[in-house]
Amino acid sequence: VAIKKIRLQGLRKKELKVNELMVLKVNRNSNLVNCLDSYLVGEELSLVMEYMDGGTLSNVISKTYLSEDEMAAISRE
Repeated sequence: VAIKKIRLQGLRKKELKVNELMVLKVNRNSNLVNCLDSYLVGEELSLVMEYMDGGTLSNVISKTYLSEDEMAAISRE
């Protein structure tokens, strides 16, 4: 698993984060990293997520050249 920590202090759209969390917990998809559980401690939200070897998609995209076909395949999935 991987744990993503989100500091809620000063976050303007806390309600949107909570709604997003509820959607992640209810909807499972084999093409997405799934949220397994969450914990709120004070102003810090910890999300227990499936571990994804290789890092985040944004890191891969920013450090890798992708052809148009590869970008289309990622977008489709």
